[in-house]
Amino acid sequence: EMEAKYTRKMQALRDELDLRRKTEIHELEERKNTQISELIGNHEGAFGAIKNYYNDITAKNLTLINLLKEQVEELKRKEAVLEKEKADVVRENKGLAEPLHEAQELVAELQRKLVNYYRDKEALVNSKAHLKVAQKELKDLQWEHEVLEQRFSQVQEERDDLYQNFTRAINEVQQKTGYKNLLLERKLHGLLTLLEQKEVELSEVLAASNLDPSALSLVSHKLEDVLSSKNATIQDLQIQLARVCKAHNDMLQTFEAKLTAFGIPLDNLGFQPLSFPIPGQ
Repeated sequence: EMEAKYTRKMQALRDELDLRRKTEIHELEERKNTQISELIGNHEGAFGAIKNYYNDITAKNLTLINLLKEQVEELKRKEAVLEKEKADVVRENKGLAEPLHEAQELVAELQRKLVNYYRDKEALVNSKAHLKVAQKELKDLQWEHEVLEQRFSQVQEERDDLYQNFTRAINEVQQKTGYKNLLLERKLHGLLTLLEQKEVELSEVLAASNLDPSALSLVSHKLEDVLSSKNATIQDLQIQLARVCKAHNDMLQTFEAKLTAFGIPLDNLGFQPLSFPIPGQ
C-alpha cells in the first residue's frame, strides 16, 4: 500500500513537473518567437535604412558624376578659348619685343631714380621726426613757461599779501608792545616813586615817634615784608616786560626769515623794524 501510495504521489509529481516543464517551454518559445519577430523587424528596418542610405549615396554620386562631366566639358571649352588667346598673346608678344626692351631700359632708369627717391624720402621722414620732436619740446617749454608765469604771478600775489600783512602786523605789534611797555614803565616808575615816598614818610614817622627798640623792630620787619612784596611785584613786571620784548624780537626774526625765503629784500619794507632791548641784558 505504501509503495502504491508513493507510486501514485510520484506519478502525480511527475505529471505536475511535466506540466510545469511544458508550460515553461511554451513560455520560452513564445518569448523566443517574440524576440525573433522583433529582431526580424529591426533587421528589416535597418536594412531598409541602409538601402535608402546607399540609394541616396548612389543618386548623389550619379548627380556628381553628371555635374563633373558638365564641368569637364566646360573646362574643355575654356581650354580651347585659352589656347586661342594664347596664340594671340604669342603673336602680340612677338610684336612687343622691341617696346619691351625699351620699357626695360626705362624701368632700369626709373629704378635708379627710385633709389634716390627712397633715400630722399628717408631723409624727409627723419626730418619730420626731428621736427615733431622739436615741436613737442617747444610745446612742453611753452607749457612750462605758462606754468612758471602762473606760479610767478601767484608768488607775486603771495609776496604782496605777505608784505601787506607783515607791515600791518609789525605796526600793530609795535603799537601794542610800545603801549604795553609804556604802561609797564609808568607803573614801575609810579611804584618806585611811591616806594621812595613811603620810605621818606616812614623815616619821618620813626624819627618823630621815638618808639622803643622792640616796636621799631616790629615796624621794621613789617616794612621789610612790604618792601619784599613790592620788590617781587617789580621783578614780575620786569619778567613780563622781558617776555614781551623777546616775543616781539622773535616775531621780527620770523618775518625776516619768511621775507628771505620768498626772495624779498628787507630794504623793500620802507622802514627799519625796531627790536626792543631785553631788560637786564
